[in-house]
Amino acid sequence: MTRLATTGHRGLSAETATLVDAALREEVSKRAENGPLVGLSCIADGADALFARAILDHGGTLHVIVPAHRYRDGLPQEHHATYDALIAEAADTIRLDHIESDSKAHMDASLRMLTDADELLAVWDGQPARGYGGTADVVDAARNQGIPVTVVWPRGATRD
Repeated sequence: MTRLATTGHRGLSAETATLVDAALREEVSKRAENGPLVGLSCIADGADALFARAILDHGGTLHVIVPAHRYRDGLPQEHHATYDALIAEAADTIRLDHIESDSKAHMDASLRMLTDADELLAVWDGQPARGYGGTADVVDAARNQGIPVTVVWPRGATRD
């Protein structure tokens, strides 16, 4: 069994989301050839949700880490239906004790996710984090723990 965690950018344009979705599905498909998959995700809008759907579509099991009690409230309204659908399909849900959905809660959730991970798929443009707990911080944490990181940023992807 391979346990894949994810981190990645949010607020992707429709074009970039399409490119990222295809690239993530390719990476997940490669790993699915080696046996059962467990996907670890916070299922935020953008890369997290695309990864979670790819895991489920490839017959994998989804484990969700919820950073805070008010996490869903901090996500874009248009993502709530996707979030609700994915969390309903999760085989396991780990809820952290934070109340507010802030940078510390998000980083703590990422660190918790990495404790169960064999590998990290990072949807990352290679730029520094825009705030504490961003994608670059999670990539650094994984590398510092010796967890292999695969960066997924397809040609043509952009970030505002």
